[in-house]
Amino acid sequence: MAIAPSTQPQDRQQLPPPPPLELDLEEQAKQALEQEVEVVDFSKRAQWLRAAVLGANDGLLSTASLMMGVGAVRKDPKTMVITGVAGLIAGACSMAIGELVSVYSQYDIEVAQIKREDRNEALGAEEINMRKEKLPSPWQAAGASALAFAVGAMVPLLAAAFIKEYHIRLAVVIVAVSMALIGFGWLSAVLGNAPVVKSASRVLVGGWLAMGITFGLTKLIGSAGV
Repeated sequence: MAIAPSTQPQDRQQLPPPPPLELDLEEQAKQALEQEVEVVDFSKRAQWLRAAVLGANDGLLSTASLMMGVGAVRKDPKTMVITGVAGLIAGACSMAIGELVSVYSQYDIEVAQIKREDRNEALGAEEINMRKEKLPSPWQAAGASALAFAVGAMVPLLAAAFIKEYHIRLAVVIVAVSMALIGFGWLSAVLGNAPVVKSASRVLVGGWLAMGITFGLTKLIGSAGV
């Protein structure tokens, strides 16, 4: 009895075996962890940038309001500029000390938590080291806060330093501060994912109110001879 020849190829191509399910799951978990770390790092950078912008805005507005208040009763540029310099130094020191105390409190709380978990053997050595590396730096935060305040305070100082005529000097300070307020408001809105026009307008109007109220009340008190 004759045997019919086989129609299937004798040398069938060998296909690679599929990857193990465990390796696939581990790879997906690793990619998800990397994406999460990137999101967390970006969030932390955004928080630092936003804090820096707020510090600069504080320095800008407080120094400008102080200079406008003194300018309401003293018209010479020297007094106005010296007042602004004093406001810059005092404000930067105040911001730095406040930030130092605040971040040190957070640092102490996190260190105490790590020690408690270490005593309870809830963390491994590698995880403890990672937690310690992520602890906030109080001195770095203090320096950044003081620097941001000083940068903002330099805007009205530079605007008033080289103009002797009283009314022109006041107008230049108002214009320079207004432009900086719009810029800081726009940057805060971008970092906070908020409406840009609304945020910038709110910062601008608030700055005008602060300078106007300081100028008006100081003028009133100076006119009353107090």
